[in-house]
Amino acid sequence: MEAVIIAVGSELLTPARLDTNSLFLTERLARRGVEVIRKIVVGDNLERIAAEIRRGREEAHIVIVTGGLGPTLDDLSREGAAAALGVGLVEQPELVAWLEERFASFGRKMAANNRRQALILEGAEPLPNPNGTAPGQYFADGGGVLMLLPGPPREIKPMFTAECEPRLSRIHSPYQYSTVTLRVSGLGESDVDQRVGPIYSAESRADTTILAGPGDIQLHVRGKAATADEARQIAHAVAEKMAAELGDNVYAWEDKPLEAVVGDLLRERGLQLGLAESCTGGLIAERITDVPGSSEYFAGGFVSYSERAKVLWLGVSASLIAEHGMVSEPTARAMAERARDHAGGPAGAVGVAVTGVAGPGPDAAGNPQGLVCMAVADEADTVVFRREFRGGGRDRVRQLAAQYALDLLRRRLLGLV
Repeated sequence: MEAVIIAVGSELLTPARLDTNSLFLTERLARRGVEVIRKIVVGDNLERIAAEIRRGREEAHIVIVTGGLGPTLDDLSREGAAAALGVGLVEQPELVAWLEERFASFGRKMAANNRRQALILEGAEPLPNPNGTAPGQYFADGGGVLMLLPGPPREIKPMFTAECEPRLSRIHSPYQYSTVTLRVSGLGESDVDQRVGPIYSAESRADTTILAGPGDIQLHVRGKAATADEARQIAHAVAEKMAAELGDNVYAWEDKPLEAVVGDLLRERGLQLGLAESCTGGLIAERITDVPGSSEYFAGGFVSYSERAKVLWLGVSASLIAEHGMVSEPTARAMAERARDHAGGPAGAVGVAVTGVAGPGPDAAGNPQGLVCMAVADEADTVVFRREFRGGGRDRVRQLAAQYALDLLRRRLLGLV
């Protein structure tokens, strides 16, 4: 089954706003075996919106329109859909009442133009929106399915999950699908593809998608068969061959970020984590604390950006920095050991440190942009890793440094380094 996604909004055609909803929808649809064959962004123009909906319904069974459901005159998705389908728009009194109650709960009186949000396509089902004031719409006929969904991510995501996915599950498909996700760190996209390409190319009953981020690769293996069990077996068989080829670089057999995997390992071992970050500027701490429950194992951290902070806050020797420099393996080692000590000492804590040159250009000591030294200190020893990340700007260096530091911690906790 195929789908087309149409993102509506002139703001999405400017550099100021990105269409992130399409990424979410593509991922959720893929889980159900629905292939997105086209995505397009359309400005706030009635004729263009209607034309794209018509084209989408000619190309695919499912068309999803995001945005353009607000109360203002430039919110035209309802009118564009009505024109494309050749149906009218009907004001639903129960939606008007709901909108009035919604605004009353905000301590405000509903403006007259908000009544436009109660206009529903003839033959469509309104989709409740507990997170905003724009109801969605679900229209199905012999030509397929059309969904009108609100633009704000905090509204569209829960609406699609709670309202649209159950309806999509009732659409008959001759195939069943099952997806297995592998998360990989420590290898580039081309390296991963070179290793696993022969595996997925040899299995016609499974599709493999490779998604690359800074130092992080996601492999989505989707099996297709007449039954769900058979599809699951196909996907797992392909994923197992890939995992065997990739070895210790596979850190998760599910769509789970590295920081969550590291958190599980720390919790299982009863260890506290202390951080000493320089070039990453707190990025590792942010990722660690993005995980619910991280207070169980994260003691805290230092953003010791300057030499003064490294000496006064962490207790790194000034003479060591003078001899080796701030971006050096001995300095990274000392930072990690001080972070470990601050987090509880060698017996019950582990320390992670990162120091490097984010750029642009070399630092005052002549170290090139992208040079990063990182270390992990535990009770037994301190391991140090030196890497030069070439290409890209400051943000890429920081993202890669954080990813590789977390992966170094994972490998240390597993006894791999």
